[in-house]
Amino acid sequence: MRKAMIVSAVCLVVFHLGLIFWGLVPNLVSRPLHLAFALPWIFLFAEGGRFSKLSGAVLCTLGMAASIWVAWQHSMLGDQYGFLEGNYQVAIAVTLLVVVLEAARRAISWPLPLVALIALMYGLFGQYIPGEFGHSGTPLASFLGTLTIAEGGIWGSLAGVSVSVVAIFVIFGAVLNAGEAGQGFMNIASAAAGQLKGGAAKVSVISSALFGSISGSASANVASTGAITLPAMTKLGYPKRLAAAVEAVASSGGQIMPPLMGAGAYVMVELTGVSYTAIMAAAILPAFLYFFAVWVGINAYAGRYDLAGLAVEDRPSPSAVIITSAFFAIPFAVLMWGIFVAQHTPQYAACLAILVGFVMLFFHADGSFDLGRTLGRLENAVINAARQVSMIAAIILCASIIIGVLSITGLGVKITSLILSASGGLLWPSLLLTALACLVLGMEIPTTAAYVICVSVAGPALTKLGLEPLQAHLFVFWFALLSTITPPVCGAVFIAAGMIGENWLKVAVTAMSLGVGLYIIPLTMIANPSIMAIATDPVSALVALVQIGLGLALISYALIGAFTPLRRLGMGVAGFAVLFGPVMIG
Repeated sequence: MRKAMIVSAVCLVVFHLGLIFWGLVPNLVSRPLHLAFALPWIFLFAEGGRFSKLSGAVLCTLGMAASIWVAWQHSMLGDQYGFLEGNYQVAIAVTLLVVVLEAARRAISWPLPLVALIALMYGLFGQYIPGEFGHSGTPLASFLGTLTIAEGGIWGSLAGVSVSVVAIFVIFGAVLNAGEAGQGFMNIASAAAGQLKGGAAKVSVISSALFGSISGSASANVASTGAITLPAMTKLGYPKRLAAAVEAVASSGGQIMPPLMGAGAYVMVELTGVSYTAIMAAAILPAFLYFFAVWVGINAYAGRYDLAGLAVEDRPSPSAVIITSAFFAIPFAVLMWGIFVAQHTPQYAACLAILVGFVMLFFHADGSFDLGRTLGRLENAVINAARQVSMIAAIILCASIIIGVLSITGLGVKITSLILSASGGLLWPSLLLTALACLVLGMEIPTTAAYVICVSVAGPALTKLGLEPLQAHLFVFWFALLSTITPPVCGAVFIAAGMIGENWLKVAVTAMSLGVGLYIIPLTMIANPSIMAIATDPVSALVALVQIGLGLALISYALIGAFTPLRRLGMGVAGFAVLFGPVMIG
């Protein structure tokens, strides 16, 4: 089984890298093959009982055969314009939909595929719904065909993002994580903040920000950096709920931290038409403010609990910092050079960085050469890359079903109209409705899927009310992250609490106070859009940075600081006045 996994992983990695270097490949070839390479990791190489493995083998075989058939027949299918011909093609379409739904269920449980199934039922039977939320009906051959043999459903633009961008950056992160880049992050963080008051917590913040910028997953971030930072904090006497909350909040910020920002950022490129570099520029100051707010919160807790810094013997030596930091600094430098200097596309630049990262897996921080150790790293890199690419593919392709149904039936436009009417045509009530929808969706489905669904139905309403597309998308993206630390379903909190052995609800309450920026900053991006204009108006952006930073600091100390209730209330009111006073006056 292990050999089959390695062969499958190598094929998946080579396929996705090859797409970048080979040039243009028809969408109805690359996207179905993307699914075909992902299916074994969902159905065959996952844990499960005998029935699960047997049914998985059947579904994997059928799904791969159907996907490969679509790729093989892409020229003929392109002439059908999404209209199925004959029972054989109907069977292919049904097979693909069933396999995609089940793949998502096995990857991330029921909620997302259940929403997709409801969407399919609406598309098939919505003509029987009375009133404005019904639709006129679509012929079965056209409805199923648009979703499965054309670029209007599972092979739509989101699948293209998964194939050509998300997969590449996931491979990049897996290559870095297989080597000593993670230790380099920890060493830099320890050297920069280990000696400060509350230093162990601040090390967690810095390392999680750095690691999260390449992992793009709050859960993966907690599991990796938390394995080091959580024992360090408990050893120094930090309250368990605080230690776990710091790790959960800091790890959640990785998905909003350039340059990688998780899969959602690449989806945003496709949906907005805004360049990746422009999205990075717009996101960098809000991300900085998020970690600044967490840092201020740690300072407030340090005043209450007398939190110590790392002991001298636990801090890395300068030589260790320099050597280990090279393992991520060099690939990152290649990535940045490729994007900003050579003017390559982000995915091409990432491919160059991946090749450099692969070479660096042969080198070790202690200066030794160990072929077995190197081969182990290479194996871990390709297997982890394949597993993560496949999980994201399952999520995005399932979400694509929902987006396809919204487009075919016109339901998205109707929901947009509902939001506009429910808010009275006013911006801020629409924002609050959108934020609530993001929170509810985010409780049960991953951030990227919650963002895609929410922005598909609420994004047009927000832009009609005057927001720039990027502004609306970043707002939705930030609020889709809320579920990582907000009860009742808060993935990052669950993992951190489990790792340290603390009650998850106590951790969640502490995390919400530390992560207050996650709730407030997206609102400030609407109230003061200058914070996103560092590339076009740096002076205004820096002024906004200072203003929002002051407001966040006041609110953080109001929530956490050891002051009288009246003083805390005054600080909180002052903080909100600094953040939103100009808008309210205007």
